[in-house]
Amino acid sequence: MDSSNIRWLNNHSLVRCSLGAALAAALLFQPQAASAQDSEASQSLEDLIPDSAVENPEVWAQGGVSDSAQDAEATGPVLEPDSPLAELPELTVPWPEDTELPQLAPLEPAEDAEFAAIDDDGPAPLLVGADLKQISRNLVLALPDDSDRFPEQAEFLSRFEALSTIEGLSGADDENLALLSARAREDELLLRRLLRVYGYYDGQVIRTVGGLSADDVTTAERPSARFDVLPGTQYRFGAIDLGNLGAAPDYDDLRAAFEIQSGDPLLSDAIVAERYDLDARLGETGYPFAKVDEPELLIDHLRTEGDLTMPVEPGGKFVFGEVISQDPKFLSGKHLSTIARFESGDVYRRSLEFDLRRAITATGLVSAVTLTPRQASPPTGDRPGVVDLEANITRAPVRTIAGAIGFGTEEGVRLEASWEHRNFFPPEGSLKIRGIAGTQEQLAGVTFRRNNFGGRDRILNADLYASTIDSDAFDARTVAAIVSYERVSTLLFQKPLSWSVGVEAIASGERPADVNGVRQPRDTYFVFALPASALIDTSDSLLDPTEGFRLGGKLSPEVSRNDGTESFYLRSQLDASFYRSVGNASVLAGRIRLASIPGAELGNIAPSRRLYSGGGGSVRGYGYQAIGPRDTAGEPSGGRSLIELSAEARIRTGLLDGAVSIVPFVDAGSVGRDPTPDFDRIKVGAGVGIRYHTAFGPIRVDVGVPINPGPDDSPVAVYVALGQAF
Repeated sequence: MDSSNIRWLNNHSLVRCSLGAALAAALLFQPQAASAQDSEASQSLEDLIPDSAVENPEVWAQGGVSDSAQDAEATGPVLEPDSPLAELPELTVPWPEDTELPQLAPLEPAEDAEFAAIDDDGPAPLLVGADLKQISRNLVLALPDDSDRFPEQAEFLSRFEALSTIEGLSGADDENLALLSARAREDELLLRRLLRVYGYYDGQVIRTVGGLSADDVTTAERPSARFDVLPGTQYRFGAIDLGNLGAAPDYDDLRAAFEIQSGDPLLSDAIVAERYDLDARLGETGYPFAKVDEPELLIDHLRTEGDLTMPVEPGGKFVFGEVISQDPKFLSGKHLSTIARFESGDVYRRSLEFDLRRAITATGLVSAVTLTPRQASPPTGDRPGVVDLEANITRAPVRTIAGAIGFGTEEGVRLEASWEHRNFFPPEGSLKIRGIAGTQEQLAGVTFRRNNFGGRDRILNADLYASTIDSDAFDARTVAAIVSYERVSTLLFQKPLSWSVGVEAIASGERPADVNGVRQPRDTYFVFALPASALIDTSDSLLDPTEGFRLGGKLSPEVSRNDGTESFYLRSQLDASFYRSVGNASVLAGRIRLASIPGAELGNIAPSRRLYSGGGGSVRGYGYQAIGPRDTAGEPSGGRSLIELSAEARIRTGLLDGAVSIVPFVDAGSVGRDPTPDFDRIKVGAGVGIRYHTAFGPIRVDVGVPINPGPDDSPVAVYVALGQAF
């Protein structure tokens, strides 16, 4: 009986299972059945259903098929005499009993063939000559031991270790076998994806989960997963279609930025990297509207190649036009053009657009800024178009109240407070009122500051202040007016070269320290100075440097008048420091300072303009201005030469997630009466400090002791401040 009859029988038995189903089938197939008979033989539905089925359907259904029906079913339909198939010719095919088939010769194995050995203690290796990599206690990777077959093996292995789900699985008992199997399936998919990343589109990964024997790994048998990786043939790049890139006037330069060529290994990482390089080159050579769409690969397994399609639309070449501000009363477009590092007519560069965005943010006047290129005129022929930058800014709060606290055992307490309006005189003209209240110093001042004045990162300062200083060296009451023009580093823009020039006009009533409790007469000094400074900075941070060096110098020609005596002298200072990382995030740092005041006798120089040493930013372990020549009463009198040396090790610890550093230090310094340094009386201080590193810089606490103290020096000095000592 053929399969059609089997299916029919099955269907027939299903029909017989239910009367309702039989009735439904009869109703459904009635028209077809009627059309197969002639009009004389047509019967109604009632004639087709026997009376026994109507009287007792269940008994009728259990009765099965009648013998006559089975006979009709077995013999099949009766054909009419005149039917073409009524008489079929009888076909006979003799069986080829005398035919002999040739015997097949057994195949001889190739001499260089290798077969996997069978190991009764565990599963046999699947990759012949495999290099087994023990990834974890639950994971083994079998890779080809021939590097030519898989040159990217090291990078492939590193990526897999970072992404594997089994690698972090702990435990080795049988209860983890189900979890291990589930993760093994995920890792198998990961390995297949990684193979395609490196161009192995026909690569195979064979997963084995179970106990691994000691021949496979160095540990005892346990539930583990093994993957045999067979890379296969590495595919190559076929055709490369970069869309409309050929329409760019400097196509050759742009195509050179996309370094993938036909025939190169088909690496997905290369596509990502070269797409970025091409996009960057477009943005840096005058194409602000360029678009580089997502790349598509068409893999041809027959050619073992992949055709790359990456639609590129250059969008035309442009030069910079104007900077247009949407809030000109707050920050005008003219002022923003001053901040920009490009001129009108320069070839558009995306990096300069980003730089301008950062510079606008660095003003502190805006909380958000968006720069949008707008076409001012289209390219025509070989002439580039012009693109303007439209600046949409969101104003930030412009008023600031700030404060700072400092302490030194010799200087006492120092409190600073200020109020500032950073755009009191638009654009970027700030007004600041500041004050100092301390044990030795009090000050009140007003400062006007214009940022980005006449150029990027250039600042005009005008400062007027009155102060009193009551130290162990002198007592000064001073009124000063200072104007300076400078280019300095900021936390956002640390510059390799900073400079400053200025003018100072000072009137100061000063007197030396008291002698045996008796106040000395006060002298009035009128000082006019032209200070200038420069700093070369290659360090990696303003507040917490770890690498690089700094080299700075200051010169200030000054004229001083006191009691009818006019004196001319030159205040000069040289500072140098270096920083070097060593070991586990530790830093070695050193500093030297040399200063001299030639041109006038010490008595003709105001005490506040002389040189002093000692304190938290100088020689730790000694009091503020406590190092140097002393008068007849034993009080510091200052000098005309200075030398200071400092060295410290900033050692990071594991405390508070590495935020705490221990800093042992040694400082030395000397101050002389003459313009040349005095090395005969060098004071040395040593100690240890703690640094707590925060997002805005380290908080410093130093405890120092004098190594060769004088009779008036304290045994211990403590300093608290923000930032490193140097």
